[in-house]
Amino acid sequence: MATLILPGEWIKNWEKSGKHEFVQLCKELTEKTNHGSEIRDIQAALYELCWQVVQGNLKLDLVVTVLGDMMELRDDMPSILADVFSTLDLETAALEEKIKRDHYTQLVGSCLFFVPEAILKERLDPETLESLGLIKQAHQFNQKIVKIKTKLFYKQQKFNLLREENEGYAKLITELGQDLSGNITSHVVLESIKSLIGCFNLDPNRVLDIILEVYESRSDQDEFFLSLIKCYMCEPLTLCHILGFKFKFYQEPNEETPKSLYHIAAALLHHNLIELEDIYVHLMPVDVIIIEEHKRDISEAKQIARKLVMVVLPSEKSEDKDKEKEKEEEKNDKPPDNQKLGLLEALLRIGDWHHAQSIMDQMPSFYASSHKAIALALCQLVHLTVDPLYRRAGLPKGARGCVIHPLRNKRAPRPAESFEDLRRDTFSMICYLGPHLSHDAILFAKIVRLGKAFMKEYLSDGRSDVKDKMETLLSCFLSIADQVLLPSLSLMECNACMSEELWGLFKLFPYQHRYRLYGQWKNETYTSHPLLVKVKAQTVERAKYIMKRLTKENVKQSGRQIGKLSHSNPTILFDYMLSQIQWYDNLIVPVVDSLKYLTSLNYDVLAYCIIEALANPEKEKMKHDDTTISSWLQSLASLCGAVFRKYPIELAGLLQYVTNQLKAGKSFDLLILKEVVQKMAGIEITDEMTSEQLEAMTGGEQLKAEGGYFGQIRNTKKSSQRLKDVLLDHELALPLCLLMAQQRNGVVFLESGEKHLKLVGHLYDQCHDTLVQFGGFLASNLSTEDYIKRVPSIDILCNQFHTPHDAAFFLSRPMYAHQILSKYDELKKAEKGNRQQQKVHKYVAACELVMTPVHEAVVSLHPARVWDDLRPQFYATFWSLTMYDLAVPHSAYEREVNKLKVQIKAIEENPEIPLNKKKKEKERCTALQEKLQEEEKKQLEHVQRVLHRLKLEKDNWLLAKSTKNETITKFLQLCLFPRCIFSSIDAVYCARFVELVHQQKTPNFCTLLCYDRVFSAIIYTVASCTENESHRYGRFLCCMLETVTRWHSDRAIYEKECVNYPGFLTIFRATGFDGGNKADQLDYENFRHVVHKWHYMLTKASVHCLETGDYTHIRNILIVLTKILPCYPKVLNLGQALECRVHKICLEEKDKRPDLYALAMGYSGRLKGQKVHMVPENEFHHKEQPARSATPANQQNGPGSTGKLATSTSKTEDGMSEDDRVKDKSQGTTKPVNKANSAAAKVTTSNGNGALNSTKAVKERDDKEKSGKEKKEKKEKTPGSTPETKAETRREKQRDERAGKEERVAREGKEKTPKADREKVKAEEKSSKDDKAKAGNGEPMEPSRERDAIKESKSKEKGDRSAVAGSLKSPVPRLESAESERDHKRRKLDSHSSPSHSSSVKDNSNEPKESTSKHHANYNSVTRSKSREREMEKKDSDNTQGRSKEKKEEKDRKERKRDHLLNELEASQESKRRKDENGMNSSKNSKSTSPSCDSPLSAEKEKIKRSKSSSKEKAESVKPERTSSGGKKESRHDKEKSEKKEKRDSSGGKEEKKQYP
Repeated sequence: MATLILPGEWIKNWEKSGKHEFVQLCKELTEKTNHGSEIRDIQAALYELCWQVVQGNLKLDLVVTVLGDMMELRDDMPSILADVFSTLDLETAALEEKIKRDHYTQLVGSCLFFVPEAILKERLDPETLESLGLIKQAHQFNQKIVKIKTKLFYKQQKFNLLREENEGYAKLITELGQDLSGNITSHVVLESIKSLIGCFNLDPNRVLDIILEVYESRSDQDEFFLSLIKCYMCEPLTLCHILGFKFKFYQEPNEETPKSLYHIAAALLHHNLIELEDIYVHLMPVDVIIIEEHKRDISEAKQIARKLVMVVLPSEKSEDKDKEKEKEEEKNDKPPDNQKLGLLEALLRIGDWHHAQSIMDQMPSFYASSHKAIALALCQLVHLTVDPLYRRAGLPKGARGCVIHPLRNKRAPRPAESFEDLRRDTFSMICYLGPHLSHDAILFAKIVRLGKAFMKEYLSDGRSDVKDKMETLLSCFLSIADQVLLPSLSLMECNACMSEELWGLFKLFPYQHRYRLYGQWKNETYTSHPLLVKVKAQTVERAKYIMKRLTKENVKQSGRQIGKLSHSNPTILFDYMLSQIQWYDNLIVPVVDSLKYLTSLNYDVLAYCIIEALANPEKEKMKHDDTTISSWLQSLASLCGAVFRKYPIELAGLLQYVTNQLKAGKSFDLLILKEVVQKMAGIEITDEMTSEQLEAMTGGEQLKAEGGYFGQIRNTKKSSQRLKDVLLDHELALPLCLLMAQQRNGVVFLESGEKHLKLVGHLYDQCHDTLVQFGGFLASNLSTEDYIKRVPSIDILCNQFHTPHDAAFFLSRPMYAHQILSKYDELKKAEKGNRQQQKVHKYVAACELVMTPVHEAVVSLHPARVWDDLRPQFYATFWSLTMYDLAVPHSAYEREVNKLKVQIKAIEENPEIPLNKKKKEKERCTALQEKLQEEEKKQLEHVQRVLHRLKLEKDNWLLAKSTKNETITKFLQLCLFPRCIFSSIDAVYCARFVELVHQQKTPNFCTLLCYDRVFSAIIYTVASCTENESHRYGRFLCCMLETVTRWHSDRAIYEKECVNYPGFLTIFRATGFDGGNKADQLDYENFRHVVHKWHYMLTKASVHCLETGDYTHIRNILIVLTKILPCYPKVLNLGQALECRVHKICLEEKDKRPDLYALAMGYSGRLKGQKVHMVPENEFHHKEQPARSATPANQQNGPGSTGKLATSTSKTEDGMSEDDRVKDKSQGTTKPVNKANSAAAKVTTSNGNGALNSTKAVKERDDKEKSGKEKKEKKEKTPGSTPETKAETRREKQRDERAGKEERVAREGKEKTPKADREKVKAEEKSSKDDKAKAGNGEPMEPSRERDAIKESKSKEKGDRSAVAGSLKSPVPRLESAESERDHKRRKLDSHSSPSHSSSVKDNSNEPKESTSKHHANYNSVTRSKSREREMEKKDSDNTQGRSKEKKEEKDRKERKRDHLLNELEASQESKRRKDENGMNSSKNSKSTSPSCDSPLSAEKEKIKRSKSSSKEKAESVKPERTSSGGKKESRHDKEKSEKKEKRDSSGGKEEKKQYP
């Protein structure tokens, strides 16, 4: 008991003041009227006072007096005090101190005179009563209580029963069954009933039962009977018991509870005459059974679903079982005699939602509403509540709607007058319906229309005071859509109208809300209810059936079936269809065609399903080899493009998904954007465009559409407009561009990780191509205002958004063009002048106004030192122009116009076309023709204006502060190379821009140097390209080569377009002016030499890339070579060298890397087709007289008559030859040289000391015969032979025969040379080679004598080698005549040697791979020659073992034999020299300047000569004359003698080499 704490001062001073204070407190408490709480306060005060007595703090008599006075304050005070005593009785009985119990007993005993004994006997324990003396024995008292309770509560009273007093009950039934239409009220009838009960002594409970029976039969008289029962009954529990007995009677088997009983129970509940908890326990079945039944239904549904999904062969037994189960299911469909559900239905019918909701809460979700009767009753109740609001806001115009009569029940839910009223009861009622709203399609439509009305109000009402309420209502409608509308649609049978109605609501939601609803519908809703589980399984089964039979031929029939199935369950259907498309991409076309029968809602669901399939985390977007994108992703991307183009599906979700993926650094899904833009806008991105298409792409929009793409762009106007609208509405245009531009580098540096290089390149290309495609779409479809408003300035793009410069200018370029044209139009309108000159000036002024801010903005893009070489104006001009600005594709316009003319003619001649259609088609073609012609005229005027502008600007483009070389470097680095690989059209633009700058005679721009730099160093550029960039780079090189080839082809063209142009000056230092005398200009013949050098450099780079073995190098160079095939190779020997390398690639990669094999085979075939257009080298460029070719190597590479250009253009070869020399030096003289090195055609010099030392007497004869046969075969198979080459072949044969005779003389006493000696000889050869390298690097001899000596030595072999010009004319290093002779000999033995020039053998591959060991013309591989060399080496090592003792003897014999042989050779050489002098002119043009020029015999003599002179120099410890830097002079006679000896030595060395083919 809560206690009121009495202050301790009252207790201490009880007699003085405490007693008075306590009495005063009690009086105040009794005067309060606080709904019963004053009694608790009085009890607390009395309890506290009595507790002080029990504790012994107050005297008993003082307290008893106060308590006696208190009895006068209230009538019920004795009862209150008795309650206090009862509480204290329980508390003190549990205490251990007996004294406190005694104090309590004394207190109660003292109060007996003012507290009645009867009250105390009710409240106190029998033991206490016994101690007080109020009863005799407690035990007897307890027995008496039990007897009295038994008599009162459990003993049946003897009333008159029906069979005993029929008259009373008959009169009762008559009274209740009378006509109640008059003035008879329940009060009148109640008085009669009372009289009957009193007169006939009727049982009141039986009377109540009869009243209920009559009410059940007259359930329409609710008001009368409810008021009668209300007045009659005294206790609700009695009424519940009677009703319970009635329900129990119908719980027997085969009994059905009448609806009238449910009705009276519902009515009594509704009027609160009974409590739901009291009657609920009497109803069957119990809740546990209901829950178990629900679980059983779900498990059965899942089992049925599994059986539908599983593939099972049918059998008779299983079919019988299925039939039985179907019958059982039909039985189960009828609601069983569930009294709780019956009562629930009755409650809903009378509108008692409160009690109905309580019953439904006791059951599993949607269990009650799954019974159709209950669902319909609840639907009817919802109809009643929403009807007024629906008629006001939701009823369509012109519709009347059916009349709904309201319930007469005043306690039913109030109808909703506003959207806010729906929150009261309506929303909860709809949620309890769940998927079973499908039973009432009319109510479904009403709710959807109410939702539409609300969304319109929500979207239009912007008041802040109602915003929270509207947000709450919006969430309610979303919940209704999720829990009720979509599940109900799943259970509706193919109702397309409801689907369209629902789309009317859903389209007002943002796509984020819609997609969330679809996700819940697809992934969660179908597991919530047994019916939905079955529906899902049936849908999948039906979808399988349709998809198995879907073909192109039956698209219409299958499409209708798909449409019917999709109206109700689109998510399940599309999920299955997409899974099939991911496996079988050939289904895409028929599936897309079959989707034409879908509703708008279904299209939207399809978009969601596609996005969900794309975002599936369980699927890998790469194939298992990690080099290509998975086929399922490619299939879905293709489907996206086709579906979104053909059908009006909202794109926002898909585009946002791609944007989000890019934000996350994932670029795989750009494939989707690429397909969508390609299909919807008709913009293709491909590097396989034909030249005609590429030409058309340089024209206007109409020409691009007609001739620029593989597929004709038709009917994309609507789809491209839809795509544009989505991008603008959702502000996705610029973010997508910027993300793609940033992601290009992200693919390489952030995303790549462990990905394969091939995949990284593919992703980079995909990202870049999509950016170009998307940017092109925006430029051609967005209006000027939209574009300018969205694209920021160039400095913001680059500095804030970190967009790469090429992409930033790509996005800004259309904006500049728009701004210039608009400004130009403004100026034209402001000053009306029609003269062409005035228009051009206005155009230039417009350009200055627009581009001046751009010139200022680009300064921040690069460091300040950049602008020392280039002007910002030149930089901005280069990046802002396009091919449309530079040239008019007249041929492309003409081609398309001719096509249209042919088309018109074909239409006229076709008799099958109806006249009206014929007229329309002709009008269309004519209009298109006029458009093209007008566009051509417009572009022509535009190009003229642009060219005039450039002519005015060009003088300020390039500064003269630094060298032209540095200027060209910056131009290539910042302008040409980044843009030429951006797109195919940009590649053409770059080449044409260079040509234009040249034609404009731009000061300080060296055209020659620009071309030289482009062609001379392509290895690194090619190696750093992706696959698509290689296509574009190849196209750029092809366009550059086209220009060079045109100048090379005709002297008149060259003199017209190049002579007297500043770009062809050969002064490289910028002097502030571009004038120069005639000697500074490059003449035509020297230009042809330069072009040959460029071709050679391209060959050299190509061979290098092909021989690296690296996948990227080989693939890229093959792509580039394929692109430049129309212009390169033009020289026969270069083409043969390339053909050899490519054939080798074909052999090596056939089984290793099929893609490389395919590329190589394709190029090889096309290269063979180009052979007919190739020319010998002497036809490609004119060669000078041999006297001019006798210039020493150190002078040939220096400045000559062609000005200073020679120094720069020959820099590459000089650098590479220096590298080779350094390499040779680094190998040292003691390093052993293998047989391949000894057999290889080292074009640089080699000493001949060990030439005869390394021969073997036994092997020499056989090898000589073999080499003779092979040589003969080679000569027969050598392509492109001419009469000159045949004459040379005959002379070589005679020389070989003479050399063979001399060898036989020397061979008789010769023995094999030990390996150690051969190695020593090779070391000496290397030292001699180093000496000669020094001489070639610029340690000059005395000029006049050396030149004379070389002239004489060269004149001996005039007929055996070709004339060579300076390094500009051809990059052939001219070291010694013997080198050229040996090269020519090697060429005879190897028809696929290294390209063109002797120095390239080492430059192309730092190992002597191409050597004389390759002696078959049918392209034998290196491995065969190497194995033969290893075999020879093995035999040599075997023969040399055991000969160490005879070393000295062999050496002496060898020296004697060699002296004898040399004498013989010297005599024969003299006679041969005289013959050669006579035949010089006839053989001058018979050989090319490639690395195979001179006869084998002269090469042998040269080698012997060098080896002998080297040995003499070594013996006398005198420096070689060619390396002397002190300038020692020798007589002409000594020089000639030295040359003769070297020739003899070289012939001996060549013979020795022949033994190791």
